[in-house]
Amino acid sequence: MEKTLNTPARVVSRRALVAFCLTALLAGPLAGCGAKPADGAGSAEGPASAETVELQIFAANSLEKAMPEVQALYTEKTGVAFADTQFKASGDLIEQMRAGARVDALITASKGTMDDAVAGELVDEATCLDMFVNDLVVVKAEGSDVKVASLEDVKNIVGKVAIGDAVTVPAGKYANQALNTIGLYTGGAGDDGEYAPEFADRVALADKVGTAAKYVSTGDATIGFVYSSDIFRYDGIEQAFVCPEDTHKPIVYPGAVSASSEHAEAAADFLDFCMNDAEAQKVWAKYGFELFA
Repeated sequence: MEKTLNTPARVVSRRALVAFCLTALLAGPLAGCGAKPADGAGSAEGPASAETVELQIFAANSLEKAMPEVQALYTEKTGVAFADTQFKASGDLIEQMRAGARVDALITASKGTMDDAVAGELVDEATCLDMFVNDLVVVKAEGSDVKVASLEDVKNIVGKVAIGDAVTVPAGKYANQALNTIGLYTGGAGDDGEYAPEFADRVALADKVGTAAKYVSTGDATIGFVYSSDIFRYDGIEQAFVCPEDTHKPIVYPGAVSASSEHAEAAADFLDFCMNDAEAQKVWAKYGFELFA
């Protein structure tokens, strides 16, 4: 006879317990015997959640401070996560995309660079939208007594002038357009000419607009051309002059979903959130960005 424990009748023998579980498994799933609950059956943990979407964003360098705050808001509200967002000169971002980098959404600091992305079939043209506008400003070191009351004053500045390399940095292109109006740059487009001989040796080319700002804050340059939003991003600089709008093309930040995105719908939703969520709008304003009207 099978040996049983000397316990109340509700406790069964090991052999009986095994037989009971085998019978239950053959008959169908049964919670309590290690089997997975049938479809639709409730559980203490609830239904399994869908796999978390992780978006890879490529954004212009000048968005480096504001964008992470907006992304944190979006994650809090939707659960969508973000990979290591790339903040670089717009031209460099496009080169990375051409080289095959995984990207879900691209935001550049000029329409020209976004046009390059469209022409290279790197983004879905149907998703392109103008997102932000910005101002081109001349900055000086905080507390500096340098005076810039007009663009003409740039001609008389002693020391270096920090300007983004127009090949990859839209802010540099806008700066060169402004300098063209006072004869210090020969090309009207901003990337098609040369600096005037008397000015060329005073130009400190920067690989991104943030670097131009840093050159000024560290004293490596006396003044620099950056966006108004950069004043909110970097310590040690202050505005000296706002370049008139008619001296350069409008500064517009377009965004678009990558043509190769595996999460195109989620990427489009995020761009929409950037433009239309009230809390996101407050973040952009805090860092000096205006939404495109």
